[in-house]
Amino acid sequence: MRIVDLRSDTVTLPTEEMIEAIGRAKLGDDVFGEDPTVRKLEELAAEKMGKESALLVTSGTQANLSSLMALAKKGDEVILEAESHIYHYEVGGLSAVAGLVPRPLRGSRGCLDPQDVEDAIRPKDIHHPETTLVCLENTHNRAGGAVLRPSSIKAVHDVALSHGLRLYLDGARIFNAAVALGVDVKEIAKHADSLMFCLSKGLSAPIGSVVVGGSEFVEKARKIRKMLGGGMRQAGIIAAPGIVALEKMVERLREDHENAKLLAMGLERFEGIYLERPVETNIVIFSVRGFDPRQLVQKLAEKGVKALAIDKKRVRMVTHRGVERGDIEYSLEAFKEAWESLAK
Repeated sequence: MRIVDLRSDTVTLPTEEMIEAIGRAKLGDDVFGEDPTVRKLEELAAEKMGKESALLVTSGTQANLSSLMALAKKGDEVILEAESHIYHYEVGGLSAVAGLVPRPLRGSRGCLDPQDVEDAIRPKDIHHPETTLVCLENTHNRAGGAVLRPSSIKAVHDVALSHGLRLYLDGARIFNAAVALGVDVKEIAKHADSLMFCLSKGLSAPIGSVVVGGSEFVEKARKIRKMLGGGMRQAGIIAAPGIVALEKMVERLREDHENAKLLAMGLERFEGIYLERPVETNIVIFSVRGFDPRQLVQKLAEKGVKALAIDKKRVRMVTHRGVERGDIEYSLEAFKEAWESLAK
């Protein structure tokens, strides 16, 4: 049976060039700072983002947790969007491990209103936690891969800066945002004090994320990474495919965006399907009326098309390397059959 996996862009497999790069990688002990391939990746990442320094970590969740712990102390309050990945999908680590108090605000397509941020910053008071950090996410996962424009990030950063707060960007899919906007990724990163991005989603590397920012911040994050069990030894085998990802895989993200739009156009023909529009990048989210979306996901799986029911109303489909135009056409035909079988 033909399989089309649209659950996430985390299912991408490394390219042959990445596998070859692993075999050729020069290695050393990264905890001692002696892995030359890791150092090369970190230097490349910092340069691409226009920041002083970078740190390779195992995952996006570890990147976010290490960063938050480096930027805020236990008991501090963190302002973040109510549907953000940090708040929803990271096992409560910002509170359970970092000891931080989340202040979720409802945004518009994942973007916070600067005035809402201004209003949420607590005054100095013995009864209140201290607000020290604002977090944004770009692209925004649960907002359907929505892109935050540099001007919107700047507006929030300006508010944070005026109150002595720092702005952190969960940029897991920041390259998707840059490609969608047709801008250098530095234009997005420059309005964040620090950020992270994933190598293992649309960029197709098998593992790893990178934390980027000022040198002092990165050194704090490096020590916290060690505390969290993320100190790696011959980590060049992870860094090598990451270098290929940054050098070779960014522009091809455009294909994923085109396929996502094709998928969305096909889905909106079905009565009872309501898309979260516009589809800007590689994530398509839609609401299902009339029956439980988990039923639809199960019917699609029986036909080889994998999707995710993200709640009791919505389904998510994500395009990525390995999903071609023909796969989208096949998925839409499978969707038609599944939909008709449920509507009987």
